[in-house]
Amino acid sequence: MAKGLFVNVPKGSRIAMVATLILWGHALAALLFGALALAEWRRPPEADHPRAAWVAASLLTALWALSVAGVGAADSGTQVARSACSIGWLCVVMLTLRDAARIRTIMALAAVVGAVFVIEAAVAAAQAAALPDPASRIVASTRALLTGMATVGALLLLSHGAQSAQAERSGGIRLTALALALFWAADLAQAMVAALAPDLSDGAAAMRGLVLLLVALALAAAGTDRGVGMLAVSRTVVLRLLILAALAAYAALTALVANGVAVLVGGEARAAQTAVIFAATAALLALVSTPWLRAWTRVTVSKHLFGHRYDYRVEWQRFTGTVGLAGADAAPLATRIVKAVADLTDSPAGLLLVPDGEALVPAADWRWSGAEGRRVPPPLARHLAATGRIVALDELRATEADAAVPEAEMLPDWLVADTAAWALVPLPHGGELIGAIVLARPPVDRALDWEDFDLLRVVGRQAASYLAEDRSHAALAEAQRFDEFNRRFAFLIHDIKNVASQLSLVARNAERHADNPDFRADMVTTLRETAERMTVLLTRLSGHDGGRAEALRPVDLARLAADLAAARRAQHPVVAEARGADGAVPLALAHPVRLEQALGHLIQNAIDASAADSPVTLAMRMEGADSVAIEVRDRGRGMTAAFIRDELFRPFASSKPHGFGLGAFEARQLVEAMGGRLTVESRPAPDPDSGTLFRITLPAAPAMEIAA
Repeated sequence: MAKGLFVNVPKGSRIAMVATLILWGHALAALLFGALALAEWRRPPEADHPRAAWVAASLLTALWALSVAGVGAADSGTQVARSACSIGWLCVVMLTLRDAARIRTIMALAAVVGAVFVIEAAVAAAQAAALPDPASRIVASTRALLTGMATVGALLLLSHGAQSAQAERSGGIRLTALALALFWAADLAQAMVAALAPDLSDGAAAMRGLVLLLVALALAAAGTDRGVGMLAVSRTVVLRLLILAALAAYAALTALVANGVAVLVGGEARAAQTAVIFAATAALLALVSTPWLRAWTRVTVSKHLFGHRYDYRVEWQRFTGTVGLAGADAAPLATRIVKAVADLTDSPAGLLLVPDGEALVPAADWRWSGAEGRRVPPPLARHLAATGRIVALDELRATEADAAVPEAEMLPDWLVADTAAWALVPLPHGGELIGAIVLARPPVDRALDWEDFDLLRVVGRQAASYLAEDRSHAALAEAQRFDEFNRRFAFLIHDIKNVASQLSLVARNAERHADNPDFRADMVTTLRETAERMTVLLTRLSGHDGGRAEALRPVDLARLAADLAAARRAQHPVVAEARGADGAVPLALAHPVRLEQALGHLIQNAIDASAADSPVTLAMRMEGADSVAIEVRDRGRGMTAAFIRDELFRPFASSKPHGFGLGAFEARQLVEAMGGRLTVESRPAPDPDSGTLFRITLPAAPAMEIAA
């Protein structure tokens, strides 16, 4: 009976623990294989799938595992059942590979292996007879030898079959081959343990029960490639199952070594066993923490187990997840793109080059040192833009420049000298080269193949679209800043034009009324107001417009109207009226500077539309209980309804010969920014009541604010 890890446990307890592991491990395996047989039986028949062979082999394996759990592995009937299930799986392999290449060689090898399994079953049946001791030992040795020969032959057959599988079916066939390889490898290990260390045979049988569970799961996963009724398992799950199987094998090997050492050293078994387990654990941690070994394992498994190097769904999710990473701590987009592309090929670093004139210069990097001063010369940049070809740098370093390989003579010296540089991936977009990414050599050095080229070509175009979109957003933001500046400057120009027009009218009126003391007083007031407006315009032009940041507050409309009328009197007659119920107009809630500016635009428009002797009326009145209306009325030529609808509030559309078309537009913006509304009514000439009425409606100031 096995000792090993149970060396300090009483013998009866050790036997019970091992027996329990054998019982439950093989019983669960029997249950899984029975479920696998049922699932196969219920599947619709397929022309290229040996359903009957799968069902028979699964049932035979379930019966054998049940026999091990209930009768024991040493029973001759159990051994015959084991040979029978091996023959069943051999038939599954042969029927699955009937269309594979080198089928004659495979069939010949299968015939030999099948014959050995049949002889092994016969020898196992002979062990049931009561033979004398020498004959019994000879039969047992012969059976062990036949078991080893049969399992080695079966493993060799699986190797040939997996390599000859058709490309479109290689995923399911290779996974089936892996599961059966694990199945027969466990048989081989059991036979070796029984021959070399009989005391450990029960422990090995317990481990084989766990292996059978993994085999059943792997065979179920192999049905992914066959469609309906089978478990769909992703590449990630398959890899984790392999890792679990490897860990189980590692643990089994450690237990066997510990058991062997415990048997050899005798009294110091505990210390020796602890040392073995500690050394095995330390070795496992060292292996797992080695980046090169992890990368080599991924490459090897992908190369020999799967039909493709990459799991494109997973890789694309990782790529988009890295590029789309957001947050304050996220790296810039260019750095994230370099990392996303480098992660696809396990490259430890990357460098992004972008156009600078006709050359390419560094713009961003991920873990790349010494990027300063690196550049790709114009000939290579033009070649990448024209062809979009991915450059495998190792091939060019080993190639002398010739006409067939034009990139060889275009490579800059730094790319040739830096052996860490592995590939140059162009980023084309819309016929333009957005940039190129230099990828560092992955931990497991390998040559780029067609699958790398295809994936990097697609990813390069996607990365280029992200960079192009980012540049477009930056250009749009810059254009919006310029547009805001141009809009603001246009308003200022419009205001300056109004000031100049006002001063021109004052100058013309001064020629006729210079001797009038009242006019001179109005002219001084107008000049003072004009100087203040020019100061405000200069403040706005310098970007320190304090009026725009002013909070809403009560504004005395009557006083504001009187000031505006007085300021314009030297330019044109302006009449201010207050039409409250008791002769008083409530205060409006507004921005004083913005309201004055909006009224200035409307008054100036009214003056421009009026005859010299036709006054402009500025009136204030209550409108409802909570609103105040300010009206600017003229008796000019008026506007049509179509002009009001389509042109009046559209910037740069004006009926004046030298107008900018911004007065009404800015006035409405200023009023709406204060929470008000600007409306217009007009009757065009030759209507005898022609003229225009602009009405500004603002909220009345609350009584509490008026009191304050």
